[in-house]
Amino acid sequence: MSALEEYWPQLLGGLGMTVLITVLGLVLTIIVAFAAGLARLSRLWVIRAPAYLFIEVFRGTSLVVQLFWFFYALPFLGIEFTPLTAAVLVLGLNEGSYAAEIVRGTILSRPRGQTEACIALGLSPGRRMRRVLIPQSIPAMLPSFGNVFVDLLKATALVSLVTISDLTFAAQTARNFSGETTIIFSTILLVYFALAMLLAGLTRFLEHRFAIDRKATLASPRWWVFERAGVR
Repeated sequence: MSALEEYWPQLLGGLGMTVLITVLGLVLTIIVAFAAGLARLSRLWVIRAPAYLFIEVFRGTSLVVQLFWFFYALPFLGIEFTPLTAAVLVLGLNEGSYAAEIVRGTILSRPRGQTEACIALGLSPGRRMRRVLIPQSIPAMLPSFGNVFVDLLKATALVSLVTISDLTFAAQTARNFSGETTIIFSTILLVYFALAMLLAGLTRFLEHRFAIDRKATLASPRWWVFERAGVR
């Protein structure tokens, strides 16, 4: 316990960095997921093809290699990122590529009758997607998004490879100087578990918040969405 008390300030500093990278990475993941996922649904191949290539490249290559590429290789091509920027970019793009397929697959799984109803009501493709299909799809996306968020949190343990002193790096440093392996790594194991439970709790809250049947006390879920679209 003495080693834990001695290195607790460093561990707290590493925890703060881990939380910061996780939050920034989650924001980027959501942006990338919807941008790439919707692009994959485009009828134009000039939009659909780059999105497909991006998703397959980031899903098909190692996260560690991507970190090294962004931080160590790109400077030779004249593109240089700070360690924090490189870490957030790689985590957001990597997890966003997985989440993009969640977005695409969930929207495609909507009943065809919803699209046909939108067409019959004269909604443009953009308004159809923005006001009906995406709101209907978000509740179904959230459980899978929760898995992506937890996976991103765990992936932050790799950012020390680009010289960031995160929670795992701080624990490794404390262990190297104190020799106390069990107590230090047991502590950060519990910390990561607590953070994962917070993300899981946030996901459950959002599932309840965006649940369509929660909104539809007087009308059916489908017609509630059409009312939100401005169609009576």
